Amino acid sequence: MRVYGVTGWKNAGKTGLMERLVAEITSRGFTVSTVKHAHHSVDVDQPGTDSHRHRVAGASEVLLASGQRIALMQELRGAPEPPLAELLARLSPVDLVLVEGFKREDHPKIEAYRAAAGHALMAPENGTIRAVASDTPLDLDRPVYDLDYTVGIADFILKEVGL
Repeated sequence: MRVYGVTGWKNAGKTGLMERLVAEITSRGFTVSTVKHAHHSVDVDQPGTDSHRHRVAGASEVLLASGQRIALMQELRGAPEPPLAELLARLSPVDLVLVEGFKREDHPKIEAYRAAAGHALMAPENGTIRAVASDTPLDLDRPVYDLDYTVGIADFILKEVGL
């Protein structure tokens, strides 16, 4: 499975870039899945729903199915967070998986960078970052794209992964 990441510090524009890349790449006829890392507690289920009640009662997994989507919730219950490779193995086959976050993993990435966010660039210290999408011109040893140049960034990623 082809995997490419979008990384960057908080408020750098990662999620907006991910959203635009998914729309652009799927419009070209490719199938795309995404993996998003969260640093905080996440609950996609709502208190009071039957599925939430199942989880609270102690279920290890709850699969919620409807005519529109399927959601599988798995409780770690103290187990360590699975590594990215294990999470990727759970996905159905697609042309490309875009990964948001997981900055310390070794898959190739593009860094989203906004000067106003006030963080230093990660790219100079991280060889897995193959390009930077920035809202300001930068002088780097790798390609720098305008953060809003979605078509060019998509072209770069698709070329990188051989699609």
